[in-house]
Amino acid sequence: MAAGIIRRIDELGRIVIPKEIRRSLRIKNGDNLEILIDGENINLRKYSQIENAIDMATLYAESFYQVLKYNVIVTDTDRVVAISGNLQKKYLDKPISENIENMIERRENFTLRKKSEIEISPGNSEYGYYTFATIINNGDSIGSVIILSLINPMLEQEEKLGMILANMLGNYFIS
Repeated sequence: MAAGIIRRIDELGRIVIPKEIRRSLRIKNGDNLEILIDGENINLRKYSQIENAIDMATLYAESFYQVLKYNVIVTDTDRVVAISGNLQKKYLDKPISENIENMIERRENFTLRKKSEIEISPGNSEYGYYTFATIINNGDSIGSVIILSLINPMLEQEEKLGMILANMLGNYFIS
């Protein structure tokens, strides 16, 4: 068994997760953690609403791909959770780039009609046209939708469809 870091539980039942661990797991202030019990072990993992709806995100991405014929990428705040198009093997389940993570935090929604490079995963970029929409649920940014064309410029309809997909995914979690 590997040696771990020892932390004392305070009077309110709290423990501090060391900064190095938070950094390596990309856990930020305000992130939700899921607490799991495995026998006598307590496991923590970063909670992703979108991860719990991967089937729905994949279905939506595939449906939009059938109409647009452009790559449709759905992320949570850490990784690509669903993708349709010819980039699926390259990016599915890969971590997202810091740039995409920052765009999600800033709640960006935009379309680049000039061919540009977008780093989707650290060290992996595509050169094309794209629209970016942040998925919002209950006021929190929980992921993104990227519609990417390697050949054809984005039109206003693709921009609107990206926003619609982001809204559909955000609304999927409203109870």
